[in-house]
Amino acid sequence: MTTIAIFGAGGTAGTAIAAEARARGHRVTALTHAQADATDADRIAEVTAGHDVAVSSLYDEHADHATFYPAATRALLDGLGRAGVGRLVHVGLSVLLETAPGVRGVDDPGFNPDWLPFCLAHDAGAQVLRASTTGPDWVIVSPSGDFDREGTRTGHYELSTSPDATRLSYADFAVAVVDEIESRKHDRVHFGVAGV
Repeated sequence: MTTIAIFGAGGTAGTAIAAEARARGHRVTALTHAQADATDADRIAEVTAGHDVAVSSLYDEHADHATFYPAATRALLDGLGRAGVGRLVHVGLSVLLETAPGVRGVDDPGFNPDWLPFCLAHDAGAQVLRASTTGPDWVIVSPSGDFDREGTRTGHYELSTSPDATRLSYADFAVAVVDEIESRKHDRVHFGVAGV
């Protein structure tokens, strides 16, 4: 049994990850913003003491995303490191996956400019992870395309970086996240998963 702290457990992905982990017999601490501000390293260290893994599935519609995501990532690395949590699984964005060497979906000239600030803010948080030399090991996992918001759990998925891949249900995304927690096949990379 692994002890898992999930930040952003009130969101759709976080809720699905918590449910999948519990169904497999892991001990889960589901944390919302009201329980633990993800930008407060002291609080993070307090609530994650004794946990093996943390999951970051954060979204705050009221935050200034450009400052929120880097600040939250720095606080998570600091707080989790102080608490002795060994691994951070970060839920990322599909458009930040490389579709070719050095080319991401967000770099496409046709990318919707309305979404760009949020995506670049998320990327700024990911860059904090990539630059880290202390704190827990980490991995970023995202759907390779969009979520199938009405989809159900099949228990199947495949690795993919294609934005045109089969959409993935939140439940199957959670399967992939918990599989990664259990198997630790990836380290310090961003990988994508798609439906099959």
